[in-house]
Amino acid sequence: MLEFNGKSVYNALSMGKLHFLSSRVPTIKRLKISDTRAEILRFEAARNTAKEELQVLYKKSLTEVGEANAQIFQIHLMMLDDEDYFGAIRTMIQNQKVNAEYAVSYTSDIFARSFSEMDDEYMQARASDVNDISNRLITKLSGDDKDKNILTEPSIIVAEDLTPSETVQLDKEKILGFVTFGGSPSSHTAILARTMNIPAIIGTGEIPCSHHGENAILDGYSGAVFINPSDEKIADFKQRKALEEERIELLSSLKGKPNITKSNRKIDIFANIGGPSDLAAVIQNDAGGIGLFRSEFLYLQRKDFPTEDEQFAIYKEVAERMLGKPVIVRTLDIGADKQIDYFNLPKEENPALGFRAIRICLTDTNVFKTQLRALLRASAYGNISIMLPMIISLEEINRAKQVFEESKDELRLQNIPFNENIQLGIMIETPAAAIISDLLAPQVDFFSIGTNDLSQYTLAIDRQNSSLESFFDPHHTAILRLIEMVVKNAHNCGKWVGICGELGADMELTEKFIDMGVDELSVSPSYILKLREKIINLP
Repeated sequence: MLEFNGKSVYNALSMGKLHFLSSRVPTIKRLKISDTRAEILRFEAARNTAKEELQVLYKKSLTEVGEANAQIFQIHLMMLDDEDYFGAIRTMIQNQKVNAEYAVSYTSDIFARSFSEMDDEYMQARASDVNDISNRLITKLSGDDKDKNILTEPSIIVAEDLTPSETVQLDKEKILGFVTFGGSPSSHTAILARTMNIPAIIGTGEIPCSHHGENAILDGYSGAVFINPSDEKIADFKQRKALEEERIELLSSLKGKPNITKSNRKIDIFANIGGPSDLAAVIQNDAGGIGLFRSEFLYLQRKDFPTEDEQFAIYKEVAERMLGKPVIVRTLDIGADKQIDYFNLPKEENPALGFRAIRICLTDTNVFKTQLRALLRASAYGNISIMLPMIISLEEINRAKQVFEESKDELRLQNIPFNENIQLGIMIETPAAAIISDLLAPQVDFFSIGTNDLSQYTLAIDRQNSSLESFFDPHHTAILRLIEMVVKNAHNCGKWVGICGELGADMELTEKFIDMGVDELSVSPSYILKLREKIINLP
């Protein structure tokens, strides 16, 4: 028996044969080209074919892994339209008179290296996206499109790393788990594993491909891979797997039950979503509502601004399908790690502290008003509330409310119905907002605490920077004190408070949040029943 250890990104167990993914990219040679115009046309044809494939992959991934995860293919499409990227390839073909395959490979290596050398772990993970695009273009140019990685039986996937295209094209019914030699918790592989509720282990270091087809156990709790496990290890796995399946059944039995502790303390459990395709998981896991609809994903999937009617149709669909349950939509939160070319945002040394979210909306009020009008119109079809991100002052609330009231007036003049009593809340995700929450509370209907940004701004630590992981403490007393202060100030003003960041799903803090008086926790759909189990077993 051999053991390899890495980092777990989803706690679950599986056993099956290892399937090593082989590279589909042929060896690239530098060739001298005499007709550069014909070579550029060949490259453009491959680029257009790749774009068509990505559109198909986007639609396929929408149904399989949800809208939030499918956005990666829209990002790939934008990269294929990026002048810096494809312009550099064309220039290299033209000036150096080289074949398109070599130009794509060389240029992509430079772009990928630039991403991998960045300090931000999220940006480092984007190197995989560049490689994915490069591989797709090269296979088109070489004519080697045959898929060599078809799964013939349920298997544990092993690879140096997995590109988004590879993960989406695999037969999900035959995936027992993922193992990658490298990777990060923010990689597409990790995100997909959490979405599919299957074990995944990253950073194991290289595992020899000679073990292809051999039996293995994936322990997503400890981050270990056991190849050719002993009889004792197999027996232990079967026992633990049986207990795991019993627990899954127990969680299913919790559907429809209230989120009340043994001492009759109640808290709402809502879900975080990126779009309508996530609703199936929300309903399946019995969420009490949607505590965070990340509306920026409606913008990320496009090449231009979505119209009012396009946004209205999506918000209306979500509101209607939730059958009167609360749907809290966060207004556009673009900026920081979510960049969109057509917004033409300035390049910043520290975008997390820069031009983003409400700052963009208050600068370009036409974009803001388009979204507000769409949300107001949709409020006539369900229980929609609106939430403003990254608020730090009373002035920002007043300016936003002015645009909000202007939007209402416009709809009244057009005799377009909307909920006159629609709630307007704000996210508390900066220390500034937390500290003056007593002043902000009278101006809004509710607070939702974004613990992801609140944690990193309070501790001055980029939580996606793996080199700072030992310094990052999400349970830091300062963070918890700020949360408690926000809850107290809101309740003193008769307003309710939710948490929609990662800490909402942190079971070690659930009782503390209930003791503080937090009214609602909004988490990924897969955590809803686990959180309910935790709550009903609390004293």
